[in-house]
Parts: sequence; structure tokens; C-alpha cells
Amino acid sequence: MQTTMRTLSKSKLLAFRQCPKRLWLEIHHPELRADSAATQVSFDVGHRVGEIARVLYDPKGKGVIIDPQAEGFESAFSRSLALLESAQPIFEAGFRAEGALAFADVMLPTKKGGKRAWRMIEVKSSTSVKDYHRDDAAVQFFIARAAGVPLVSIALAHIDSKWVYPGDDDYQGLLVENDLTDEVYGRGNEVQEWISEAQSIARKRSAPKIGTGKHCGDPYECGFLGHCQSEEPQTEYPIQWLPGRLSNSLQAHINAGGLTEINDIPDDLLNLLQQRVKAVTLSGRIYFDQAGAAQMLAPHKLPAYFMDFETIQFAVPIWKGTRPYQQIPFQFSVHRLSRTGKIEHAEFLNLSGNDPSKSFAEALIAACGERGPVFVYNAGFEIARINELAGRFPRLAKALLAINARVVDLLPIAREHYYHPSQQGSWSIKKVLPAACPDLRYEDLDGVQDGGMAMDAFLEALAPLTLANRKAEIEKQLLAYCALDTYAMVRLWSVFSGQSLGS
Repeated sequence: MQTTMRTLSKSKLLAFRQCPKRLWLEIHHPELRADSAATQVSFDVGHRVGEIARVLYDPKGKGVIIDPQAEGFESAFSRSLALLESAQPIFEAGFRAEGALAFADVMLPTKKGGKRAWRMIEVKSSTSVKDYHRDDAAVQFFIARAAGVPLVSIALAHIDSKWVYPGDDDYQGLLVENDLTDEVYGRGNEVQEWISEAQSIARKRSAPKIGTGKHCGDPYECGFLGHCQSEEPQTEYPIQWLPGRLSNSLQAHINAGGLTEINDIPDDLLNLLQQRVKAVTLSGRIYFDQAGAAQMLAPHKLPAYFMDFETIQFAVPIWKGTRPYQQIPFQFSVHRLSRTGKIEHAEFLNLSGNDPSKSFAEALIAACGERGPVFVYNAGFEIARINELAGRFPRLAKALLAINARVVDLLPIAREHYYHPSQQGSWSIKKVLPAACPDLRYEDLDGVQDGGMAMDAFLEALAPLTLANRKAEIEKQLLAYCALDTYAMVRLWSVFSGQSLGS
């Protein structure tokens, strides 16, 4: 019986390059795919960058956009070929040949030897050229040339992370081009092999036997990970709970024995922290060196401040003076603990849609006072944001940097002196708080329960179609979430220091 050859899209071929099982599942069981919120965000970011690229490459608006979903794939392919006879930019032009198909982000007309030719640009929302982008370009170039496109060059355009938005919808300079023509030109045979191998996988009646591993998130997060993990033997205490980098000898031991459980790992291959995690995990007994934690906190006298930020980042900046992917703080919470144990709270949240940076900085200076430790959890993030604010607003720099000089990180204290079996190898505050203070749980919050949800809520609040009552609800949820982050630190300080809190 002859099997009809399936025409594979570029995305299917790249899925094959990552994992043949992923390709098979994409084709035969797409309903098992469950993309994460982060994956959806990356799709949205790519769409926005693509919109800007069209403006940059077609400032006069003379170009044509191919929409295969609206006009059908057959029409899209035939219209794309017909438009190659024109002299206007083409966006999402579709080509198929040799059992594969692809849609080009940007096609620009040019001349070669006095004849019409084309230049292809693939647009990416990353800030550099990755190895998998080179594979992407090789596939695009091969299919287009095989389809008869007079293609003279292919380039990859990515975001310039150092570029600063001047405002007024002027995005000239946002994208940087890298010509990849020479390196993809000679990869035709390689791409043909990928297509042939992928076609073979697609024809199989059952999925290839491939276990989960690092490839499940490299270079893309795979939406089938949950499904594949469900098919594997379930581990009681996964090796993935061991913190930090695994030594080469440990990794070799794991690979040689096909090990999955922590209790199969000999102690002499673990560092001290990993040994502690193993011991606590297997015994179920909490490790808490309260005296050691208190000793680390002893030099930092009250009054003390507990500080946390929420930020937003845009691949395509919307506020003048900001860079692509720059973390812009839009919210903070600060709890103040007095010498008598009294707790006070200050907070800031800007949902106006304007750049919140300067008003954030001014309010933060006022909230943090002039003396006393400023506790944070994982200090690098807040310190970096304050440094950036100081660079943007020189008049506030001295006061902002003075806050940084007072910062004390609670994370190293937790990591060195506390571990609960429920932490599963993590010392994030989301894991440590419910373990040390079981009456406080992020899951009990309404709506916003983590940083990713905070960013999503912020964007929803800024959207023009968001109603006033919904915006008020988002504001309440954001304030509650950020306040819990800093109150959590107050409570952890109390647990670690052994000092009780006042009213």
C-alpha cells in the first residue's frame, strides 16, 4: 500500500530537530499539547515584533500580507508565487517544495543581473542569533529556492537590546539584520535529509520511544512534556530536586545507571547542600539551624524595611527612554518593622498607562526612610532595578543608591539554615513561606498568585477595552499579592531571628 507523502511545515521540521517524538505527537495527537502561559506570551511577543517589522520594511504601506488562515493555503501559495512578479514587499509569503512548506516573514524585491530577484528576512523577537535560528533560515532558504523563488539572500533580523526608544512611534533601529546567506547556501542536502527523516517519523504508526530530558526545553519549551512524563515511571523523590549544578561524576553515574530517584545517589557524589536536601527528603524531618539564622540576622538592627518589586518588560518598548526587554518596575510593597515590633505598610502601584518609573522611584525613597536594613528575597533583582532607576534619574540617584547600600538578602539565610521536605529542592519564597508559615499561602490569593500573573494582570489593566470595575479588581489583586510578598519576608525574619512580632 502506497502512503501519501505529508507536506511538513517549517515548524514541524524544527519540532523534529528538537525531538522526533514531538513531531510525531504534533501530527498524530495535537490534542495532547498543553502550551504554558510563557509559551503563549512568546507567541504574542513574536506577533508584536512582526507588526513593527512590517512598518519598518514597508514604511509607505505598499506591501501585501498573505493570510493563509483567511484565504486558504492553496490560494496563499498561488498568490505568493504570482506576487513575485511584482515590485512590492510581501509579508508571510508561502512556498512549498520537496515535501515541505514555509512562510517568509518579509520578502523584499531587488535586482540581480537586471532581473527581478528577492531578499528574504526572518524576524525574531530574540536579542541575538541563536543556533536554531540558523537551522530555521536553512529550511526557509531551501524551500524557497526549491519552489523556484529567485532568492539572492536571506537575513535574520533580531532586536537590538541596547536601542533606546525615542518615542512618537519611531522604531527605526529596533531591529538588527544578520546576513546568513553564505552559511545556509550549502546546507541544502542537510535540509533534504531532515525532511526525509521527518517524513519517515510522520509515517510511523506509533510514537518513537524517547524519554524526557533536557531536550524537552531546548531550544523550545515542549507542550507535550506533561504527556510524555505521564507515560514514564513516576519517581517518588526525583533527582531534579537536588539543588545546584550536578558534578560531572554525578551526572555520569546517573546516566550510567539510568537513575531517577534521589535515594539511589551515593552521598559521596553530592555536595553538602545536596546531601542535606537528600537527608531531609528521605527522612521527612525539617532542617532548621535557628541559632545560625539568628546569628546572621543579629547585625541588622530594627527598624527594618522589607521590600519587593513587580515589573513589566516589553520586547517593543512603549515608553520613551526605555530599552527592549528592560524590566520596568510598576509596583512595590514595603513593610516597616519598628524596634517595638510594630508593623507599618507602604505601597505603590501605577495603572495609568504612563511610564511609572520616576514616580515609583520617588515613592520608594519616601517609603524606605534613611536608615535601617532593607530586606529583600533574592537581592540581585531589586538591586539591579534600583541601579537602572538611578541611571535614568540622576537627581534621585544618591537616594536610590543609598537604599541599595542597606539591602540585606534573606535568601542566603534561608538556603543555609532552613529546608523543609515540601520545598522540593527550591528556596523560592513561594516554597519557603508555606513551609515555615503554613497559615500564609499564595494559593489563597484571589487572581494574582505569582509574578507572571502580576505581569498579565498589569497588561490587562492597561488595555484600552478593560472596564473600570475590572481595572479596580485587578488593582486590588495586585496590591494584595505584592503585600504578601513583603509580609512573607517579615514573617520569615521572625522565624529566622526567633523574635516575635507586635501588632
